[in-house]
Amino acid sequence: MAGKVNGKYLEYKGRPLVREGNTLYYGNMDDDYVLLFVIMTTTTYMGQEVPDKIIVQILSTKENMRIVKQDVKTGFYEAFDTGVIWLERYIGEAGSGE
Repeated sequence: MAGKVNGKYLEYKGRPLVREGNTLYYGNMDDDYVLLFVIMTTTTYMGQEVPDKIIVQILSTKENMRIVKQDVKTGFYEAFDTGVIWLERYIGEAGSGE
C-alpha cells in the first residue's frame, strides 16, 4: 500500500489515510466504519492531473465491508469533506449504542 511517510501512514484527525492507485481508504480498521474513495476521472488543473469525479462510500468493517452509504462528488475536497462528516456521524452513532 502506498501512503507511507518515514514508515508511517499519513493521518488526518488521528485516522490513517492510505492510497493505492485511484483508491483511498480513510479510517481505522478497528472502528465500525471506514471511508473508501474511488477516483473515477481526473482533470488537468494548472498543468497537474487532479481528481474530478469521486465515489465516496462508508463501509462497515463489522459486516464484511458492506456499503452503508454512497455518493458521487466532484473534486477531492468535496468528497473528503463529505466523507469525513459521514464517518464521524456513523462512528459516533456506533459508539453510543444506537
